Amino acid sequence: MSATRRQILARTGAIVAGIAFTGAVSELFTGTAAAATATATRESAPGRGGYGPLVPDPDGLLDLPEGFRYTVLSREGEPLRSGEGLVPGSHDGMAAFAGHRGRVHLVRNHENHADARFPVPAVPGITYDPMGRGGCTAIEMDGRNNVLGERVAIAGTAVNCAGGPTPWGTWLTCEETEAKAGTDGYTKDHGYIFEVDGDDPRRTGAVPLTAMGRFAHEAIAVDPDSGIVYETEDAFEKPFGLFYRFLPRKPRGGIGSLRAGGALEAMRVPGVPDLSVVQEAGATFDRIEWVPVPDPSAKETGIRFQDFGRKGITHAQKLEGCYWGGGSVYFVSSFAQRAIGSAADHFGQVWKYEPERRRLTLVIVFGPDTDVQLPGESPDNICLAPSGGLMVCEDGGGAQHVLGVTRHGEVYAMARGAQNIGTPEAPEWGEFAGVTFAPDGDTMYVNCYKPGTTFAVTGPWR
Repeated sequence: MSATRRQILARTGAIVAGIAFTGAVSELFTGTAAAATATATRESAPGRGGYGPLVPDPDGLLDLPEGFRYTVLSREGEPLRSGEGLVPGSHDGMAAFAGHRGRVHLVRNHENHADARFPVPAVPGITYDPMGRGGCTAIEMDGRNNVLGERVAIAGTAVNCAGGPTPWGTWLTCEETEAKAGTDGYTKDHGYIFEVDGDDPRRTGAVPLTAMGRFAHEAIAVDPDSGIVYETEDAFEKPFGLFYRFLPRKPRGGIGSLRAGGALEAMRVPGVPDLSVVQEAGATFDRIEWVPVPDPSAKETGIRFQDFGRKGITHAQKLEGCYWGGGSVYFVSSFAQRAIGSAADHFGQVWKYEPERRRLTLVIVFGPDTDVQLPGESPDNICLAPSGGLMVCEDGGGAQHVLGVTRHGEVYAMARGAQNIGTPEAPEWGEFAGVTFAPDGDTMYVNCYKPGTTFAVTGPWR
């Protein structure tokens, strides 16, 4: 995004540049089989397709459209209501689950590294590695977003970035690291997925799901029919990450079922060693192959470095968001750059895999050689909105936004972080993360990564 366009965005408080797709966004939301071709950008009036211009927040925290309001549910450094310590920092991936008597359980990741200022407090029975400073916390609320409790849900993990919900109501938290015992003070290997029950954390404990692989995990999506778990690997440098599927031994699922193990496989697109070379939206690949991972625990060699045979394996830079919808799994490559090893450049790809057809389709590709670009920088966390559109968290330079995308491809600003955490001479804004909706669809929850803050946003949703 050019400086000029960002200045316009800052002045108007709304997205000026929209996106026109020829069926691309409809394809993304409805899961129809027709291939879509993204065509051209267009100028649209502020607030078109959304809720109008953003209104500056007098308290300097969160700018929202008129008629919407926010509640701060939790901030880093404040006391946890459980008395277990202070609220950890680095708020990241998150999901909301229905509880008893209309309550909501919000499970939140903390992407803490070894030097974190506000670590997740170690709690007996739910701590994996006493030297790990990441983990999850859980917030319990009534139907009006009044906080009833806040506690540690898992501790002793590291760099908990994203993850995803399961069909049986738990959260799979992902460690975005490959650190082994003996590095950064850790006493155990890291790079695993852990299951977390926000209602009763002791039901899931702190057990690494080792069969699901040890690598820099980003996000997961579960096929509710087969129980297969799809996983993305966020690797910034070559060799880039892989797209995986885990075939559980107990496909019907349920709390603790993933501990029974299963088989981990990586995706191979015949003739395509790097997904970045695919630059045309609508490009389709049939007969996708799934190759067994030689050593899922990566005891000696990281998975993406391992030998997958003479045909090799398919890599992609910065594989991040992953979600299930319409009988397909969607996953995102947030960008690719030749300068750091990719075969081609792009500003973002959205891929769709149809398990029944073994078919992979590039649904959307953003610039630089196309006319389709996001009106922001570095889209990160993403979720489906109750309206059928998307909410996208921005993670880039300057003021940060939560962007909405309608079914028709119109892009609008839903929220802007007004909290300046730098200085007037060197302003800095915390990225957004973990956008999710309450089970009834009436509240949007979102995190500011730094300073760690969790918001509940209510208003005239449609």
